Amino acid sequence: MPRDPLSASSGAPYPVTYPATQAARPQLPVRPAMPVEEILTLRIALGRDKVGTVPTRLRYEPTRPYEVLVTFHLGRPDEVDWVFSRELLRDGLTGLTGQGDVRLWPAHCPCHGATLHLALESPYGSALLEASAPRVRDWLEQTYAEVPEGAEPDCAPTDEQLTAFLFGDC
Repeated sequence: MPRDPLSASSGAPYPVTYPATQAARPQLPVRPAMPVEEILTLRIALGRDKVGTVPTRLRYEPTRPYEVLVTFHLGRPDEVDWVFSRELLRDGLTGLTGQGDVRLWPAHCPCHGATLHLALESPYGSALLEASAPRVRDWLEQTYAEVPEGAEPDCAPTDEQLTAFLFGDC
């Protein structure tokens, strides 16, 4: 029995086979990949027994296919941006990953269920944050629907575009 494409857990396209007599696959219109954005409220440890919240925006730009922009809105005019690799964020949902300034790992909170912990270090301080793992996973699946794993090089600038940018031929 063929696999039901609606029950697939990943954003990977369902493989389609064509009869051997058909010379070529039909050409489908190509839609440019779109940015994927999500607003989450992360919990932040403010002290031993004190927890606060931080409105946070996750943004994925297909023109920068390997990275994820995480913007923390701290209630001041300025925002704090961190750039993670999409792969790092994905791996943090299943196990401890990262080193140095950014570390991520999954956890389970009795009050909030499956969570993703983010430990961030900078010259200005450190923070331990907690996000809803299902919401982060859903958002990541949307990014992989826009740019599947392995297709990132197709979205990045070409050598010719980089040369034109660097040498002012834009």
